[in-house]
Amino acid sequence: MAVLLMRLEGPMQSWGTYSRFTERDAGKEPSKSGVIGLLCAALGRPRDSDLSDLSSMRMSVRADREGALSRDFHTAENVPRAGNPGTSTVISNRFYLSDACFLAVMEGSDDLIAKLKDALRNPRWELFLGRKAFTPSAPVLIEAGDEYRDGRDALYNFGWLGRPGDAHPREIRAVVECGPGEGEIRMDVPISFAQRKFEPRFVRTEWVPMPGPRSEG
Repeated sequence: MAVLLMRLEGPMQSWGTYSRFTERDAGKEPSKSGVIGLLCAALGRPRDSDLSDLSSMRMSVRADREGALSRDFHTAENVPRAGNPGTSTVISNRFYLSDACFLAVMEGSDDLIAKLKDALRNPRWELFLGRKAFTPSAPVLIEAGDEYRDGRDALYNFGWLGRPGDAHPREIRAVVECGPGEGEIRMDVPISFAQRKFEPRFVRTEWVPMPGPRSEG
């Protein structure tokens, strides 16, 4: 079992899991479907690709900087009406996180992790943080992971991703994938992006004692 570490940081990011029509939500941390979508972009996989190898990976997320939830009041004019002639104006509320930074940890086979690292170094398509307009402000791939036993080891011991001058938290919120019935349900395991099919997983919240700042040496 190998570990893939990713830094998901940008001015804006949005990881919705239950958006419908004119209400586009944003979760407090990256969803599994959103992170797998990012990996598919790096690999150059089309929407109708088999996702079973990526969906079976175990994912944990650490909120090194929580960010602030914001709303974009969005107006689109001249939108065609379904089944009716003419167009209309559509108003929607689109939520996003501003100025957030997450450590995402994926666990998988040695071969798969090596393949994903290569793809993130030279992505086939542009990477984005939940929505195509939200691009990362830092390299996504963290060139580390071999020194950790598993994802939990990395989650608790990889250095804090805070910026110089940021207040040091005593604990960092983490969302950890767990067994059935051990936590809350998230409907964010993608089976098909083309058909928008998803399966549930269970996650629990843990509080990680703040590791030391990440060494840049």
